[in-house]
Amino acid sequence: MSNNSFSPIHVVGGGLAGSEAAWQIAQSGVPVILHEMRGVRGTDAHRTDSLAELVCSNSFRSDDATANAVGVIHAEMRLANSLIIACADRNQVPAGGALAVDRDGFSAAVTQEIDAHPLITVVREEVTGLPPKEWDLAILATGPLTSPSLAQAIQAETGEDHLAFFDAIAPIVHRDSIDMNICWHQSRYDKVGPGGNGKDYINCPMDQAQYNAFLDALIAGDTVGFKEWEGTPYFDGCLPIEVMAERGRETLRHGPMKPMGLTNAHNPTVKAYAVVQLRQDNALGTLFNMVGFQTKLKYGAQAEIFRMIPGLQNAEFARLGGLHRNTYIQSPMLLDRTLTLKSRPGLRFAGQITGCEGYVESAAIGLLAGRFAAAERKGVDPVPPPSTTAFGALLSHITGGHLMSEDEPGKRSFQPMNVNFGLFPELEPGSIVRPEGVKRFRGKDKTIMKRQLMAARALKDCSRWLALG
Repeated sequence: MSNNSFSPIHVVGGGLAGSEAAWQIAQSGVPVILHEMRGVRGTDAHRTDSLAELVCSNSFRSDDATANAVGVIHAEMRLANSLIIACADRNQVPAGGALAVDRDGFSAAVTQEIDAHPLITVVREEVTGLPPKEWDLAILATGPLTSPSLAQAIQAETGEDHLAFFDAIAPIVHRDSIDMNICWHQSRYDKVGPGGNGKDYINCPMDQAQYNAFLDALIAGDTVGFKEWEGTPYFDGCLPIEVMAERGRETLRHGPMKPMGLTNAHNPTVKAYAVVQLRQDNALGTLFNMVGFQTKLKYGAQAEIFRMIPGLQNAEFARLGGLHRNTYIQSPMLLDRTLTLKSRPGLRFAGQITGCEGYVESAAIGLLAGRFAAAERKGVDPVPPPSTTAFGALLSHITGGHLMSEDEPGKRSFQPMNVNFGLFPELEPGSIVRPEGVKRFRGKDKTIMKRQLMAARALKDCSRWLALG
């Protein structure tokens, strides 16, 4: 260990989030004990005992920090001296504009750096319950494959309804990519619900021919199978849209695509044969989810088929749908802005278990949790990053960016998500100005400029935030 005067902080889980959290803590001068069960107990997905093993893709996605939210979070992590991004950069393989890595070299590099750090002690053991009270500061970063005993302990602490074992996720669309010359705002039967105004949904109409073509494409679409260890968690409350379609040609018209109670504002005299509804997904009003459209279609098939829906022909997806094993907590209800469990001061969560998706997002939340815990150990109040940064936008999504659920009052309609510009606050009015000498300045050009301005603002505000620490 070290003769450091600070008591150690315990981090449970040696994946990307746990490794990054441990690194940030140690780099701040505070000792860390990193607990990792692989080496004592394996998982159904991992094949090695190395830290930060990549179990799926070897890509960290876009590295464009000028106009891509993932690239922006890469850049912010570099500013914060991220171990994960540094090791990814050193083990990069050709992938166009993406940051992809040699997965074995990357994991070996992370493991080597962690093992060599004088303030980090790696303990190979399974933590089967919540950290004991003598671990006054601890971070749980156990990921979507949290062991059953620890998951049970988390559920006992947080409540039966606050731990999910499967995602049933519908695609989420950027509001500004929806064609409102085709779609219209209206709640079914103009119903005004809690906080609503009778125009809470965006409606996409279909005639009979469009519906039948869409149905045929759904049924023929290429789907992803469940892994053996996932099982098949279908239940009627979250059936994949393509499974519903297979049950009969009228099933969707009497389910999530029923046209009743809706009048097309653009053509009031013509009754839609079917309607796809989108519901506001975040408090900023920049993202809308496709109601009832959870799916096992492969991503390429989803984008192609869902753009057949009138009004979504140019849709940009903040995330595509899925149904898979993913243990995560209802973070907006349970965590404060520094990722601390409200019912237990000193215990933080990090990584995918908090409800973020993706390698870099998990590592970024680990980075924040580590910095917050280190600050607390030093007697300093942790300062969350501004919501205008990628760090802050993702943190806001996790800790409170979702609307309350209509179906279950008092609960939030929270689903895991990757970082995207739909999570960022809007720009100041008047920020997007047609460049001098440019005659045609329309939707796509405005979107690119908007993203560029958001990216520049994020990196500027992140630099200021890091200077505070």
